[in-house]
Amino acid sequence: MLRMQDSQVDKMESSKKITIIEFEMMDKRKFFPLTVLSGFSIRCILYPVTLVKTRLQMQRGTELYTGTFNALSKILKSEGAMGLYRGFLISTLQIAPQVCYISTYEGVRTCLEKYGGVTNTKVKSMIGGMCASVVGQTFVVPVDVVSQYLMVLSKSTGHMPEHIRRSFPLSVDNMAYYSRWGFTKALCKALYKRDGIAGFYRGYLASLAVFAPNSAMWWYFYDTYCDVLSGVAPVWVPRLALQCISAPLGGITVSVITNPLDTIRTRIQVEGKTFSRTVRTLWAEEQMGMFMKGLSARMIQSVTFSFFIILGYESIKRVSLLEEHKDKVRW
Repeated sequence: MLRMQDSQVDKMESSKKITIIEFEMMDKRKFFPLTVLSGFSIRCILYPVTLVKTRLQMQRGTELYTGTFNALSKILKSEGAMGLYRGFLISTLQIAPQVCYISTYEGVRTCLEKYGGVTNTKVKSMIGGMCASVVGQTFVVPVDVVSQYLMVLSKSTGHMPEHIRRSFPLSVDNMAYYSRWGFTKALCKALYKRDGIAGFYRGYLASLAVFAPNSAMWWYFYDTYCDVLSGVAPVWVPRLALQCISAPLGGITVSVITNPLDTIRTRIQVEGKTFSRTVRTLWAEEQMGMFMKGLSARMIQSVTFSFFIILGYESIKRVSLLEEHKDKVRW
């Protein structure tokens, strides 16, 4: 009887705890610097998987790589460990848009509740995630375009598929004469000379079509899985542990749903074809395989990214809490 009463008390105390840390509850002087540091660390860990995913999506059939692990071993063998970080420096510019993304997400959630009267957590998260993605992609796409060109460029240009070589804005035959940063600058100049500013926003609409729903669905599924796990997990399980399980589950769900659109987006940004032409080309090359192209690499990327981003994000939110809220949040 005593144990039952203790259990009921624990559940009552747990219900009084704050489960979602809102933006106004945090010290921004801690939150933003820690977010930048977390974003850079996660990018360092996950960049090789992103590079492999991009190369798999860009190849025709299995002309270079038969799968994720085959690509990893071949890149390591022919290009060394640094080959997995080709284009990494330029991609770090995406950290600033990442801060804009988080700020927009949190700001929209706050405005929806304060001015729109929206109290449903999943609805706030879904709308906030979509708005954040639109803002983020506006800044990310130019960096994405340049880094993807660098990702598909192997150390030995003979390993570059011919259809990519034809669409490349710069001759790669004498790339050995450039320094790593010098080639990136030359690539940007050649891209601007060939396509103007529009060249850096190639695939922008395709990116929005992929990442806005992707972001909205991810936050929706993340909150859903959090609620489900909170309902079945013992009260002594840390809230952060439930969140770190929910995030990869959301990542897997969204990856399966949006993978074909992500492949189309990547092709558009590198090859420069229209959406309909890219879809026809992919269908002619892969048939139903276009729905699975690069999926294993994308799922590894999504699961790992989701885990680390939530581990960092939710930990940073707890560390950044204002003093008056610290005793109300369950780790």
